[in-house]
Amino acid sequence: MASTASSRAPLGAPLFLLNLKAYPGCLGPGALKMGELLERLGAEHQVPVALAAPTPDLSFLARSLKIPVLAQHVDPRPTGASTGWTVPESLAASGVRGSLVNHSEHRIAPSDIVPTVQRMAGASLPAVVCAQEEREAGALASSSHPAYLAVEPPELIGGKVSVSKARPEVVAGSVRMVRAASPTTLLLCGAGVQDGEDVRRALELGAEGVLVASAVATSPDPESSLRRLLSGFSAQR
Repeated sequence: MASTASSRAPLGAPLFLLNLKAYPGCLGPGALKMGELLERLGAEHQVPVALAAPTPDLSFLARSLKIPVLAQHVDPRPTGASTGWTVPESLAASGVRGSLVNHSEHRIAPSDIVPTVQRMAGASLPAVVCAQEEREAGALASSSHPAYLAVEPPELIGGKVSVSKARPEVVAGSVRMVRAASPTTLLLCGAGVQDGEDVRRALELGAEGVLVASAVATSPDPESSLRRLLSGFSAQR
């Protein structure tokens, strides 16, 4: 298992990416606590990990953590007169290492995806472009060639049943389409990923990492939840 970053996998692979969303316990000091836990357990399990956090916390987290910190959204706007927009250069200047793009909870116009990924590349920021199903995953890989592409069926997001169990054909189909369209793009899968078995199944289907949120961010015991999830990577070593 590759545990270090490379030009093909700038955040590492297979990757465990934790999205804090805007859950109350994951804001401000809570975000730092979660990031420190993720950093410690990632090192312990020898799994590349990264953290996607709310915009107000990004600069502080990037300075405080050694693991990659990602934004949850970025805008393809120019520097200068762009009040209220999050431009790639501002993320890079804050120490942020990349961003989600087109997450199901913050979809952007299809015509904005390629310019966003290109603007990020110009600021040396890898993009994690999100798709809802395999055909969209293939199309976005073909048009934008992001470093990572995450497929998440929206009906399973936040649920208790993993996409790798409920709809394994979405994962396998996305892997085939993304590899055919953009061989350098790494596919992550998300939506309902709860434990190590869900992770193991995703990796067996060809995914090169997972995108997780509520299973950790809303857990009464985040450390136990993270340990269960990270254990799923051991079978791939």
